[in-house]
Amino acid sequence: MMIRRRSLITAGVATVAALAGYGCPGPPKPSNQVPAGGSPTTSGAPPSSFRAALVFDTGGKDDKSFNASANLGLEEAAKQLSLGADGIKTVESRTSADYKTNITNFASQGYNIVIAVGFNMADALKDVSAQFPNTKFAIVDSDAPDNTKNVSGLRFREEQGSFLAGFLAASMSKTKKIGFVGGMKIPLIEKFEAGYKAGAKTAGFDPDKQVYASYVGDWDDLSKGKSQAKLQFDQGADVVFQAAGKAGLAVITEAKERGKGFYAIGVDQDQDDIAPGRVLTSMVKHVDKAVFDTIKAAKDGKFEAGNHMFAMKDGGVGLSEFKYTKQDIPADVLSKLEKLQKVISDGTVKPPATLAELATFKAPTL
Repeated sequence: MMIRRRSLITAGVATVAALAGYGCPGPPKPSNQVPAGGSPTTSGAPPSSFRAALVFDTGGKDDKSFNASANLGLEEAAKQLSLGADGIKTVESRTSADYKTNITNFASQGYNIVIAVGFNMADALKDVSAQFPNTKFAIVDSDAPDNTKNVSGLRFREEQGSFLAGFLAASMSKTKKIGFVGGMKIPLIEKFEAGYKAGAKTAGFDPDKQVYASYVGDWDDLSKGKSQAKLQFDQGADVVFQAAGKAGLAVITEAKERGKGFYAIGVDQDQDDIAPGRVLTSMVKHVDKAVFDTIKAAKDGKFEAGNHMFAMKDGGVGLSEFKYTKQDIPADVLSKLEKLQKVISDGTVKPPATLAELATFKAPTL
C-alpha cells in the first residue's frame, strides 16, 4: 500500500485527525519488465515520443520497499504524463556486473531519461552518462557525479522521518526497550539509526541503553533479518524499526508471529498492510515522488542536473497513516508527533544524520 502523492504528511497538517486521513491506492500494476542483464524490448506498437526507464538493483521491484516505491513512481508517470505502455520499461539487475550493461542498453535505445535505483550503481552511471551526454539520467540515494550536466542525484532526509518513528516507538513501548535492524552498515542506513535514536531520546529514552541496533549485512537475506529481529525481541524490545530492504520484511514477520504487544515499523513504502495491527507505522520515504517529479521535469524540459533533496517539509519523508493502529496510540502521543513534525519541517529541530551528531544532540522539550 502506498500513500498518494497528494496525501503526503506535510508541515501543513494542522490537526491530529489529519494524520489519519490519507487514502492509499491499490497494488501496482505490472510494468514492462525486461530480462535481468538483457536488452529492453518493445511491442509492435510505435514507441512513445518520450520514454523513461528504471534500472533496479538486485533486490528487484517486488521487495515491497525501496524498489517497489520507485516502480510506483514510474507507473504514476506513465499514467499522468500519458507515456503509455511503451513509454516505460524496467530491468532488474541480477548482480553488480549488470549495472553498466542495463543502463547502457536503455541509453543506447534512445530513452529520454534513465533512472538508477540505488547508490550501488553510482560508478556505472557515471561512466555511462559521460558516453550519452544527450540522455538525462538520475540516481536514487547518491549524489550526481561532479561536473555533469545530465545527471540528477535524488537524496532524502531519512533522519527526519526516522526521528518521528523513534519518538513513537519509545512512547508506545511497554518494556522501555526498542530496536533497530538495518541492512548494510553504511552512512545511508546510519541516518535512519541516528534519527530513530534521537526521536527515542526526545521521548525520554537513553539511546545507548534502551535502543538496540544491529545490521543484517545484506539487503535480501530474510533468514538473517528474522534472526536479528528475534534477538532484539528476545532481549526485551517490543517495537523494532527495520531499514533493511527485502531482508527487513522478516522483522515484520517476527512481530506478527509474536502477536499482541509487539510491533514492527516499516520503511520506504507504507508497509502497514503486510501485517495489519503489528506494523505500528511505516517511515515512508517517497522514492515514488522523486521518480515521478524527475520524469515530469525531464518531459517538461525542466530537468536540472545536480543534487535534489526530498525532506519532510515538501513531503519527501513522513509516517504512514496508522490505518490499523491509531486506536492503540494515545491522543497525547499523536499530538506530540504533530508538533514534532512541524518543528522539523520549519527547521527549528534538526534531527542528527550521523551517529556522531547523535552524541551531541539535545532533545527538544515538548
